[in-house]
Amino acid sequence: MSGVLVRLACTAAVAAQAVLAPVPAVAEPAPRSVSQLLTDLQRLYRQAEQATETYNATAERLQRQQAEVARLDGELARARLALQGSRGDAGRLARQQYQGSSDFSAYLRLLLARDPQHALDEGHVIGRLSRERAETMARLTGTERKRDELARAARRALDARLTLAGRQRKQRDDVRARLADVERLLATLTPEQLGAVARLERTSVAEAQRGLTASGALGDDRPPSGGGDRAVRYALDQVGKPYRWGAQGPDSFDCSGLTSRAWQQAGTPIPRTSQEQWARLKRVPLRELRPGDLVVYFPEATHVAMYVGDGEVVQAPRPGEKVEVSPLASYPVLGAVRPDGAAAQAPATEAR
Repeated sequence: MSGVLVRLACTAAVAAQAVLAPVPAVAEPAPRSVSQLLTDLQRLYRQAEQATETYNATAERLQRQQAEVARLDGELARARLALQGSRGDAGRLARQQYQGSSDFSAYLRLLLARDPQHALDEGHVIGRLSRERAETMARLTGTERKRDELARAARRALDARLTLAGRQRKQRDDVRARLADVERLLATLTPEQLGAVARLERTSVAEAQRGLTASGALGDDRPPSGGGDRAVRYALDQVGKPYRWGAQGPDSFDCSGLTSRAWQQAGTPIPRTSQEQWARLKRVPLRELRPGDLVVYFPEATHVAMYVGDGEVVQAPRPGEKVEVSPLASYPVLGAVRPDGAAAQAPATEAR
């Protein structure tokens, strides 16, 4: 699914349907209220975004697994080369032993030697060569064992990569199915209904923002860190670019793709998905927000935006929309995290 504007496409579809005249023989369903339409749309969008973040998490694990497969393949190749060298050393020693198999033993040479001290010195050399042979054989055995272990590990890593790739394909199909559900619902709405839903949504967000401000949950803005300032400037530069699920820029973004890319550009890599950002970054109260902090939404942490100050966030909202600056209370707030703070040691109290 690309970042096309779903609403525009659906408006066109409605217009096209207007020139057609199929009248179903079944009874028309009862019309839904604007409030119910908004609820249904928000539910579908939320399901689509949750599926997107699941897909993103698998994509990140697949990328790491591909790197692990490459690393193990490299180690296995080096182990095979080392094994060839060890086998060459062992063969050389075997030939030497065969060629010297008719020699007297070191003990017999000592008894028959005219110069016992010289014979003892020779015995020392023979002992050293014997130890070298033992070390060569031990190295050969160890290299063979390492080769076998690496081969098994590489096989397991490849199997895991294939499993993740299959899971990713299924999750991709799930995202597409969720977005198709959104499109089907939008296609049933008239332009008047779409306008009414949009107005109701703006009113609901404004009321939620006023309630959040009146509750005292938001404090005075704190100055951003150097990294936070760079992340905010990068995110704001993306305003107007389309939302596209699974995208991390530079031409389009999904919600966590925008926040992770902005902080990467600021010099602080953070987890890719909103759930991992919520789980692994330091949590901060809303009243202590500073620009660059991330605001996480919904109980499942399936949406994320970046705080820019004055009670506003920059975010990639959802399919069909563009990166925009909007009120912090655009969605139900779960809490906030700070990318350039220490990792969270224990869950903080969630802000609602």
